[in-house]
Amino acid sequence: MTSDSSISEAAPGAAAPAEAGAAVRPYPFSTATGLGMDPLYGYLREREPVARIRMPYGGEAWMVTRHADARLVLGDARFSMAAGAGKDVPRPTEQLLEPGGLVAMDPPEHTRLRRLAGGAFTHRRVEGMRPSVTALTHRLVDGMTAAGPSADLLEAIALPVSIGVICELLGVDYEDRHVFQRFSDALLSTALPPEEVRRAGEEFVGYLARLVAERRESPTDDLLGAMVQARDDDDRLSENELYMLGAGLLVGGYETTATQIGNFAYLLLRDRRLYASLVEDPGLIRGAVEELLRFTPLTTVDGYARIALEDVMVGGTLIRAGEAVFTSVAAANLDPEAFPDPERLDFTRERNPHLGFGHGIHYCMGAPLARLEIQVVLEVLTRRLPGLRLAVPAADVRWQPGLLLRVPERLPVTW
Repeated sequence: MTSDSSISEAAPGAAAPAEAGAAVRPYPFSTATGLGMDPLYGYLREREPVARIRMPYGGEAWMVTRHADARLVLGDARFSMAAGAGKDVPRPTEQLLEPGGLVAMDPPEHTRLRRLAGGAFTHRRVEGMRPSVTALTHRLVDGMTAAGPSADLLEAIALPVSIGVICELLGVDYEDRHVFQRFSDALLSTALPPEEVRRAGEEFVGYLARLVAERRESPTDDLLGAMVQARDDDDRLSENELYMLGAGLLVGGYETTATQIGNFAYLLLRDRRLYASLVEDPGLIRGAVEELLRFTPLTTVDGYARIALEDVMVGGTLIRAGEAVFTSVAAANLDPEAFPDPERLDFTRERNPHLGFGHGIHYCMGAPLARLEIQVVLEVLTRRLPGLRLAVPAADVRWQPGLLLRVPERLPVTW
């Protein structure tokens, strides 16, 4: 199934394309609205693939927009996340990248921690969770339809599936979800001052400390229990690493997956022929998930900087040691050099090396679990609710402002 759905429509206030070799461009180029991308990304990818930009905080940086260049920057050890952690480097928000978490580490520390937590996300272990995720999704659909005839798909399905799965994996009480949701909302905000984010972080660390203390008193066989054992018995974690890793897994393990489920459902129902194609042929679902991961921009801004540790040539441009580089994954995923007819949603695309989960050592550790959850939700929805549709015109879906993630405020559906 293919569709001409486009995400490159101009956002309100979009910057007009500049001539190649123009002065440093201020970033962000415009305010992200819905799933639309500023057309300047396409212009840069074609004419100026390694562009000079000025961030709201920390000064000037480079931005790459082509797929090959993005893979280089994301995968080459000469570009470091750790080098920018805790420092006033170029960045899109006031909040600094905190040192100590996986995303702010380089090898060998990163390798040690990733190996410790990564065992929970092996393909075999994740596939073993498919029956329980399927059963959970069926229960949620039962509850949603019983309360019908319409619902907010985010609140009824996307959030409880992703939160329920990560709670089960880590051994966290689902009833405590409000605690880490508050922390996640603060962490992902582009509007909150750093002191408020810090306060939310302190509350969350206090919550984690209680969970850790409980496991020290009564060991458990869940992932958090294994991390406590690695800290206390094997001395493979510092206390700070224990908390940072726990926080990253708990928050990162649900927020982006819930967002992806909601955004993918929006696209499938905005052009309902796409949803109908999955109803008619469930065999398309896995390919559809990969294509939606490629096609759909997840964030409103382009992440954290990587700092060049030495001079590196990228796309014919010399990046000097110490300079910051941003990769636009969303732009790279629309590169026609990597994806023929990239603005077309094609669920039968044979080769799809998208960067939806990143690339290199910081490739999303939870990617197998996120894939499984999205596949299961689409499988259950298309089987149980073949008539699912938006309850309002697509243009009336409102998007949450002031967040790092693109996500609707509500996704009203009916069946």
